[in-house]
Amino acid sequence: MSKSVKSSNKHIVALAVTVILLVAVTVAAFTMGSSSVSVAELFAWLTGGELAQTAQSIIVNTRAPRVFAALLAGGALAAAGAIIQATLDNPLASPNVIGINSGAGLFVLIAASVFPGFLWLPSLAAFVGALVSASIIFGLSLGSGVSRLTVVLAGIAITTVFGAGMNTILIINPDAYIGSSTFLVGGLSGVLAKDLVYPAILILGGVVVAILTAPVLNILSLGDETAHSLGMNVSMVRMGLLALAAVLSGAAVSFAGLLGFVGLVVPHVVRFLVGHDNKWVIPLSILGGAAFVVGCDLIARTAFAPYEIPVGILMAFIGGPFFIYLILRNRNGSLD
Repeated sequence: MSKSVKSSNKHIVALAVTVILLVAVTVAAFTMGSSSVSVAELFAWLTGGELAQTAQSIIVNTRAPRVFAALLAGGALAAAGAIIQATLDNPLASPNVIGINSGAGLFVLIAASVFPGFLWLPSLAAFVGALVSASIIFGLSLGSGVSRLTVVLAGIAITTVFGAGMNTILIINPDAYIGSSTFLVGGLSGVLAKDLVYPAILILGGVVVAILTAPVLNILSLGDETAHSLGMNVSMVRMGLLALAAVLSGAAVSFAGLLGFVGLVVPHVVRFLVGHDNKWVIPLSILGGAAFVVGCDLIARTAFAPYEIPVGILMAFIGGPFFIYLILRNRNGSLD
């Protein structure tokens, strides 16, 4: 069997396993909890069949908004992370590490303080904030001699400044955002179906565009000189890709809060399994990110029952050590 056939088979197996895992954790998230729902009842709801009023109420009012929110946020953040890492050629870059999430969060709180009650505004504000952070990082990455470590440290500084801004808003105006404590660490417990309408449009459109941009990311990975020789305006393409990542991460932050490390962990695991071809990395990151967040949220709300922890805390326990591992994996701490 040729090497290309083996590689293709590996990709197909990875895709099949990821889809099966996504379906399994989604079904578990719908059926498990303080009030159980059977798989038969879930199937009846999905197919328009008859089911008890109690089960329907649990699925429609509690489980469905939360599960769909986890699917959207996970897919969006993982896709954004894969795009950012490929665009900046930086394995440590992700929406939360380089400050994109915190920029989105700050602008959401500003919008909630100044213009409360506009359902569409948080998504727009999150995109603007994410784009501001992405633009700063993009400007830094253009500097000659700027290392990957410099970009990461600049992102941490941006996160600190924007985090201070968010805390300032909440001190001055504690009612700026309902559930702000959960928002700051990332959580899905208070998400309502109406909160997902506008972000879902942005995310679904964004992931389609992300999949279509995979060939462009592959060309960028060949190096700037090669990309230029193929007629690509590298600076404009990079800015456009970072804007796409800002749309995805900003839309997720607008309802899920500052979820961290999804965009760092998932793309790395995917590249470990299938290599660096973004035609596979992007779609598998989307599916894997969705499964990861749904699974983490399921654990966060069931493992410590009757208590529940925000899913962002669980992700921090997973992502923090993973981030340290990525740094230590390089000799002498070099990130280049």
